[in-house]
This record gives sequence, C-alpha cells and structure tokens, in this order.
Amino acid sequence: MIETTGITKSFDKLQILKGIDLHVNKNEIVAIVGPSGVGKTTLLQIIGTLDKPDSGKIVIDGIEPFRLNEKEMSHFRNRHIGFVFQFHQLLPEFTALENVMIPMLIAREKAMVAVKKAKELLDFLNLSDRMTHKPAELSGGEKQRIAVARALINNPSVILADEPSGSLDTKNKEELHTLFFDLRNQLGQTFIIVTHDERLATKTDRIIYMKDGLITN
Repeated sequence: MIETTGITKSFDKLQILKGIDLHVNKNEIVAIVGPSGVGKTTLLQIIGTLDKPDSGKIVIDGIEPFRLNEKEMSHFRNRHIGFVFQFHQLLPEFTALENVMIPMLIAREKAMVAVKKAKELLDFLNLSDRMTHKPAELSGGEKQRIAVARALINNPSVILADEPSGSLDTKNKEELHTLFFDLRNQLGQTFIIVTHDERLATKTDRIIYMKDGLITN
C-alpha cells in the first residue's frame, strides 16, 4: 500500500536520510523507532508529502504523489493521509466538533455532511458530550482523541502519527494505543507511528528500526 525506494534527504550539508526502502501493507500498524536525530520524523513528513525527498520514489495507493502538481498534491494529502501529532495541534478558537470537521471542509464537502460525519466519529470515540467544548476545556487524552477523529474524517488510506502519546500520562497512553488497534480492526486503518514508547512499539505488527539515516532491519 505504501512503498518508498531510495529516499534521501539532506539539510544543508547534513544528510538525514541515506536511502530508505520501506513497504507497508494495507491495514498494518507499523512502528518506526530509533534514537533522536536518525531521521524518523523527516521520513514521516516525506511519506505525508509535507516535505520533498532529494531523491527516491514514493507510491501510496498506486499513486506517486511527488509527480503531482502542488494543487493536486494538496488534494491527495487531504484525501489520502491523516496526521496525528504529539501536541494534537487543535485550533483553540474552535470547538471539538469544528476541529474535526476542518479537513472535510477543506475538501469542499457540504457543511451538513461534515457535521454528520464529525458527530459520528466523536460518538465512536466516546466524545459526544465534549463536542461543543474548546480545546482549553478538554483533558490531554480528550484532545488527542479529537485529533484522531480529525485525522479519520476523510477516510484516509493511512494515518501517520508522530509521537502521538508523548504528551500523555500512562492511563491516556494506554487508551490511545488501544484506540489505534480498535480503529484498525473496525475501520481497516493503516498506521505508521514514530515513537519512543517501547510499550506501544512492541504491540504493533512490525517494528522498523532506524539508525544514522537508514533502516537497519
């Protein structure tokens, strides 16, 4: 479902990625682990089309996103890729419901359709009673689950998560980890997760180890 071949990336004279070959199957949950600075987040951003590789090839769902023009790539990213970040990145002025709706509105869906889908997702994640609350009124665990709902709303091919439980306490970490597997089992989602959390990594289908800009396994 996702295939990268020979991905390289440098910043100035520092080469971060030195030729990454990676294959991820549909419905697979994969953890990318390794010391800080080895290129895990850079690789995730390239797979998510947020950054361009210097060389190499990426195919997602049979499409090579870096062959698209800027407008087409933005549409591809919005439709095919969901993102979950360490600090959730919810917009503080919007309610939980409004935050979840945003990707669907960007895709130019009708507001009433976006509201219906956002409510369904919040209900699925046991957040129906929080949908009118703004981020400042929510717990860390609630904010991260809302971020997951936002990532899911356009039925993306893959969800990319960068240290998704890094800012959570132990209880909320466990709940978030369980949620990822529930989503895979019930909705057929594919996950690529960058994490330092060994407990999360060991639960995934496969662990990919990175060192010095390369995959070592």
